[in-house]
Amino acid sequence: MKMRFTGFLAFALLSISILSYGVNGSVFAEVHDIPPLFLESDMTIYANGNQVTISGNIKDYDSSSLDAGALTYTVVTPDGKSRVGIGQLIPNSDGSFEFNFVAGGPLWKINGDYVIEAKYGGNTNVITINYVGEESVITTEPEPVEPVEPEPVEPEPVEPEPVEPEPVEPELTCGPGTELVNGICQVIKTEPEAKGGGCLIATAAYGTELAPQVQFLREIRDNTVMSTASGAAFMTGFNQLYYSFSPTIADMERENPMFQEIVRAFITPMVSTLSIMTLAEDGSEVEVLGLGISVIALNLGMYIAAPALIGFKIHNHFKSRK
Repeated sequence: MKMRFTGFLAFALLSISILSYGVNGSVFAEVHDIPPLFLESDMTIYANGNQVTISGNIKDYDSSSLDAGALTYTVVTPDGKSRVGIGQLIPNSDGSFEFNFVAGGPLWKINGDYVIEAKYGGNTNVITINYVGEESVITTEPEPVEPVEPEPVEPEPVEPEPVEPEPVEPELTCGPGTELVNGICQVIKTEPEAKGGGCLIATAAYGTELAPQVQFLREIRDNTVMSTASGAAFMTGFNQLYYSFSPTIADMERENPMFQEIVRAFITPMVSTLSIMTLAEDGSEVEVLGLGISVIALNLGMYIAAPALIGFKIHNHFKSRK
């Protein structure tokens, strides 16, 4: 009797262990099904001019870590031969993020599945969206609305009062470039844009003013640099130099696609370094000036000092071989 009870107890313990292992294993599998970098889009099919919204989350994201950096993304054509969009952003403190761009433009030349690839650290994930070009797409069916019949209202008889027509003076039409002020056509006065003109070289390099990189440069200039007196003074001098040669380079980019690709590859690292300026508080002279000097020094080292050092090393190498 005692042996039979002992055997029954051992069988019960073994069954409980197997069941608990199965439950824990399923929970473990559910937790680990979440990818390190999750992506999703608001729709799957987009027509020309639709706004694309991509959201996601970075698993185990730590915003206080020194290794925490920016998330980058690219939009690649269905044939995989070119990119129609590129961007960079800082995730929220909980690891969530969201970015937008417009489907369509001179670079969206073919219809099909465009691939959106996001990278953060060593993690990469991709999703696809279907671009149908000029076709009109309805992704959701509108809910039917029941018509409401108005209640009949008996009109009250109203005798119209006699109204004498007032003399109407002929309306004065002003020509193009003028406006009517107090009955007189005057030339429209246009003021120069307070926050600078367009980014000609970047716009020509990325193909459109709606490109995320061009919008990013404009936001850094208008919302951060121009918010301080020192930044506004710097942009005044910089614009005089920049607009003396930028129209010529922009025209060369539009005429030569190969040159356009070279300029795009050349300025992309500089656009990435300007993300440092987003750390500055708007209107803070000290932060904008300090971070601006850091960005300038970083670009001088990247575009001048590093190539010069590499050239010097190569020169010494060939000189020592002789």
